[in-house]
Amino acid sequence: MSISSASAELTLSTEAQDLIFRRARTANTFTAEPVTDEQVLSIMELVRWAPTSGNVQPLRVTVLRTDEAKARLIPLLNEGNRAKTASAPVVAVLSADLDFHVHMDRLMPYLEGASDYFENPVDRRHRSAEFNAVLQAAYFILGVRAAGLAAGPMLGYDAAAIDSELFPGGRQRTVLVVNIGRPGPGAWMDRLPRLRPEETVRFL
Repeated sequence: MSISSASAELTLSTEAQDLIFRRARTANTFTAEPVTDEQVLSIMELVRWAPTSGNVQPLRVTVLRTDEAKARLIPLLNEGNRAKTASAPVVAVLSADLDFHVHMDRLMPYLEGASDYFENPVDRRHRSAEFNAVLQAAYFILGVRAAGLAAGPMLGYDAAAIDSELFPGGRQRTVLVVNIGRPGPGAWMDRLPRLRPEETVRFL
C-alpha cells in the first residue's frame, strides 16, 4: 500500500499525518527559540485525553529549562546525550507516579473505594504505574509534534541517579527524558527504514 492510498483511508488530514508521524523526526540539536510554559501545558492538555488502563494517568512531567536545573540532569546522562540536552530550550523528565492510586476515587468515581482497590499489592500498582506512564510518554512525544515542536526522546541515562536527584521521596520513577524545541542545524540523521504494514499485520 502506498503512502497516498493509506492517507486516503484516514480521517486525519494528510498534513496532520505528516506533522505527527511521517515528517516528524527525533531532534539531536535545537535552536535557541524558547519553549513556553503555555506550550508545555497545551501539550499536556491534549495528551491527558489519551487512554490509560483503568484511567490511572500516572505520568508526571518535570520541566527543566534553566542552566542550573539542566546541570542537575546532564551529568546523569550518557555522554552522547549531554550536548543535545544542553542545547534544548526545555527538557522534560517523564516519570511514573507510583502512588497514582491516591487520585483514583476522583478518576474512577463509579468504583467505590477505588483508591483502596489500587493500594495493594504494591508490586501490581507499581507495574501499572510504569506501564501506563510509558504509554503516556508515547502520547507525549506525539503531543510535542502536534505543537509543531521537535521531540528528542532518550533512554541513555542513569535512571536511579535521576530518581535520587529529582524525586528523592521515592514516589516517582523516571521512564523517559525528552528534549523539546525547534530543530537546529544537522538535527537528524537520514530517515531509517521502517517495516511495511504487510510485515507487521496479520489478519485472522
